[in-house]
Amino acid sequence: MQFDPAQSQRAPERQKGGMTQIDRLAALGLFDSRVPRYTSYPTAPVFSSAVGAAEQVGHLDALDPAVPVSVYLHIPFCERLCWFCACRTQGTRRPEPVESYVETLEAELKLVAPHLPAGLQMGRLHWGGGTPTILPPALIHRLAQAVKAVFPPTPDWEFSVEIDPTLVDRDKIAALAEEGMNRASIGIQDFNPEVQAAIGREQPYEVTRACVEDLREAGITSLNADLVYGLPYQDAARLKDTVEKVLSLAPDRIALFGYAHVPWMAKRQELIDESALPGDAERYDLACAAADQFRAAGYETIGIDHFALPEDGLAKAAKSGHLRRNFQGYTDDRCPTLIGLGASSISRFAGGYVQNAAATPAYVERIEKGQLAGARGHEMSEEDHLRGRAIEMIMCDFRLDRAALEREFGDLSRSIDPDLVAVQARFGDLVTLDGKALEIRPEGRALTRLIASHFDAHKPEGARYSRAS
Repeated sequence: MQFDPAQSQRAPERQKGGMTQIDRLAALGLFDSRVPRYTSYPTAPVFSSAVGAAEQVGHLDALDPAVPVSVYLHIPFCERLCWFCACRTQGTRRPEPVESYVETLEAELKLVAPHLPAGLQMGRLHWGGGTPTILPPALIHRLAQAVKAVFPPTPDWEFSVEIDPTLVDRDKIAALAEEGMNRASIGIQDFNPEVQAAIGREQPYEVTRACVEDLREAGITSLNADLVYGLPYQDAARLKDTVEKVLSLAPDRIALFGYAHVPWMAKRQELIDESALPGDAERYDLACAAADQFRAAGYETIGIDHFALPEDGLAKAAKSGHLRRNFQGYTDDRCPTLIGLGASSISRFAGGYVQNAAATPAYVERIEKGQLAGARGHEMSEEDHLRGRAIEMIMCDFRLDRAALEREFGDLSRSIDPDLVAVQARFGDLVTLDGKALEIRPEGRALTRLIASHFDAHKPEGARYSRAS
């Protein structure tokens, strides 16, 4: 589901040729189409084993020491496996697998270090998962110091961590703060007990509120909150109550993701009762109603599914034209390189993408053999760069700046002209097209991912994506 930054899209009374607005969006494929979320281009299903550790080494060797990099570190472990989640995770309640994994991460860092140019610094660090807060304080310190020894931080670096409020305490928060964490991303999804039971994630509001209070007492004032709409047994009243509770926590940023039911990819989703999932129209209304609540509370809409307070860096990036999109969603990160560490992590270089072996045992085996863990990826062509930038413009700005692409890519930019014509033909007055730009009108922004897909030249056979809505 995508949102109209200017106004609510819930307007079934709007008519065009006898069709309501939602009928028109449905006819154009909003509910039937399955398309990528475009957190990268090309998307991960395009990656192949023809790219691996050798290319990873080449990209690392070619880094410019004057340009800071971002670092992503993946912790795949969870004490509980939430049924709705499609991330690469594994369950454990024992400390030994976590300790062993940290040792492997340290070994990976030692393998990466010789390929980095002297003087290279880290502008961003993000710990994701899984559940990074499964680490005890001693391992938090040990891992953070190992990363900083290889990637010294810039003076204004940002260190963000995904936090499970049910699996964190003051000692862990203190350890993270001491190591420089200055942004916390809190997983919430939904506060209703019946919804939580249906997705295997019990998380009382009082526990989450206590976590937020502990973070603020530790000096972590920059907070993100993640919510999901389209969950089983979720209805308008329940989501409204969840949003009110989230607003009481006063996060700086909010992500409102549509639940992607992809049991063919995430087997644990088979535990979710499909008959309890909201229907298409109800799902649409849930997203729009939550968006209205956030805007009424003073948050600005960022792209298709994020909200931010006006003074937050994400809102400022959207206003200045510097909003970007990566594997974590929307970001104000300007570092052109992202180095992924850990099982399944993806690195983004100027020349392409390299993904570490996805399964933890395969990742560990590669590192233990003394080689980098890159197992698949994609080398970027100049047309890939052009189309990737065009898609990012659409996803971030709802506007493809044709003139800017021509300045950057020259005559090659003409290769997307047939796609521009096709978009206008399919979506009519929901878009505007002139010689300088394609722009998605507010009433058409629910179709943003679908429109972006017209510029995707890579459509691997058999790839299955989440719904466009």
